[in-house]
Amino acid sequence: MRIGILGTGTLARALADVWAQSGHDVMLGGRSPEKAAALAASLGARVSGGDLLQAAKGRDAVLLAVPWDAVADVLATVGAGLAGQVLIDPVNPVRYSDGTVLVRDGHSAAQEIARLAPGAHVVKAFTFFPASQWHPGEGHVTVAMCGDNDQTMDVVGTLVRDAGGVPANLGPLSRARQLEEAAGLVFALVAGGFDPRSAVPSVPQVSRGA
Repeated sequence: MRIGILGTGTLARALADVWAQSGHDVMLGGRSPEKAAALAASLGARVSGGDLLQAAKGRDAVLLAVPWDAVADVLATVGAGLAGQVLIDPVNPVRYSDGTVLVRDGHSAAQEIARLAPGAHVVKAFTFFPASQWHPGEGHVTVAMCGDNDQTMDVVGTLVRDAGGVPANLGPLSRARQLEEAAGLVFALVAGGFDPRSAVPSVPQVSRGA
């Protein structure tokens, strides 16, 4: 696939690297094209760098790898150019110091992203886990996903598997708020000095055919 990544932070670097290793062609786009190009040069021949518009245009999928407080500015630059394209939203719209969700009740960051990028097929995915988690491998994490289009979900599911994850389709984008609240819970527990894994009960695995 031809993948665009908007952003040059740790998640952008990690997924650009793993997707390039899986045979995809990746373009990193940043508000500083020079920084994006320098990062791309460190990741091998399948990764290139440029500005945000270059990374957004004509891709099979685009990853929005920027902090929540930068989303509006980035999408003001490229939003209309994403029409008809798969837009992956990994953004955790939370205050990391206490886990407070920064989107008003009843709404989600994913739905706001869809509004700011009219016509884009938004899929919520790649939340929760740190950048260091993503590497080629087979099924070491489960990636919860929400989206409104089955074909789009299949595209993102392929990229999840190529990053070493197992895609878990939770249904329409309207469920994205649930994922964002769960991310807030994780950060609240961490801020309180607790291991989030100890707060989730172990339940028996249920067969899909049951």
